[in-house]
Amino acid sequence: MSSKKSDRRRFLKASTALAVGGLGAQSGLAAETESAKEPSAGPRNYSNYGERSRFVTTARRDDYVSRLYPSKKVTPLQDLMGIITPASLHFVANHSVPPDIDPREYRLLIHGMVDRPMTFTLDDLQRMPSESRIYFVECNGNGAPGKHSMSSARPEKTPSENVQDIHGRTSCSEWTGVPLSVVLNEVGVQKGASWIVSEGYDSQKYSHSLPLTKAMDDVLLAYGQNGEPVRPEQGYPVRLLAPGFQGPESVKWLRQIKVVDEPYVTREEISMHSYLTPNLQGKARWFHFEMPPKSVILRPALGQQLPGKGYHEITGLAWSGGGAIRRVEISVDGGRSWKDAKLQEPVLRFAHTRFRFNWTWNGEETVILSRCTDERGTVQPMLAEFSKRLGAPKDFWKTSSVFHFNAIQPWKIERDGRVTDAMEL
Repeated sequence: MSSKKSDRRRFLKASTALAVGGLGAQSGLAAETESAKEPSAGPRNYSNYGERSRFVTTARRDDYVSRLYPSKKVTPLQDLMGIITPASLHFVANHSVPPDIDPREYRLLIHGMVDRPMTFTLDDLQRMPSESRIYFVECNGNGAPGKHSMSSARPEKTPSENVQDIHGRTSCSEWTGVPLSVVLNEVGVQKGASWIVSEGYDSQKYSHSLPLTKAMDDVLLAYGQNGEPVRPEQGYPVRLLAPGFQGPESVKWLRQIKVVDEPYVTREEISMHSYLTPNLQGKARWFHFEMPPKSVILRPALGQQLPGKGYHEITGLAWSGGGAIRRVEISVDGGRSWKDAKLQEPVLRFAHTRFRFNWTWNGEETVILSRCTDERGTVQPMLAEFSKRLGAPKDFWKTSSVFHFNAIQPWKIERDGRVTDAMEL
């Protein structure tokens, strides 16, 4: 016993000496690096829900048309990490005030060309086979020409300040819910049916048509987002989620789905989500669903400033309604030459993909760009090519706007490190 006590005393002495030595080493280091400070040990009153650090101030901005609608906010893409958008930072593009729905009273009606019209409660849906999938959602007006700082189509004269002002109407989340195909198989779709029409609980009874082939493929009835129930402004308690298709098809606060044999030309489909282009010769484009391939450099980007020449990582996001991103190329000389960026895993269909590129800036003025290619081989176009497809002049974007705008976004690096919008170039 005495031997064990003696060993214990020697161990404690050794530990004490080691601790003193460590403290001494830390003190010496602190003396050399005066800028290093110990974190405050004061108490913090964090809520049971969880809060981020008070030093993190990332926030959504009001969309430039928020004065026209009750709720429109854009995602601060330039401040995000990875590919997942926190639910609290997901963009909002609602055309009416989100309804306050008691989940105990929620009902979803499936009817029309079906064998057994049925009404489902939230509990009914949550008892069905569920899946979690990472999907992006993008407004069909995201990045539209009228959002660029040089465009005279902007309703106000103040220039865009950062990436989210122009491209912030896209977000990416992990969505959880029951595949719509499971519910449609439960009610039995009748022969001759080819479309569905979805309607929300909002005061506007927002509604949109969707091809039945898509509905039976990968559409979700989503009640979860990033591990928690869908937020009210994102469609609580249940929303439709049509991956790869324009945001308007993913109807929120889902009230009913009607199975039909032709699309309904709803108010939104006529007044808001159809458009004219020169190459259509006076005809309107309707039911233009799939979002084209697009990439945006987020750092360095509009509103930022490089601290000086030297190494800087170029990073951003790419996505496509045509499937997974297969390639992202970077140009640091205004488009004269291109090199492949690294795609960060995971690379998923209908999800944002993070890309990274090592770059050493020489301090000279230049223009940086990114372009992506999806799994179909579709390449993101330059502005001139995009304009040619529309049958429009190259500078059309200065006075007009268009949906599904995916022209390559150039950022200009000034000699002092400031980053500006170079779309005009």
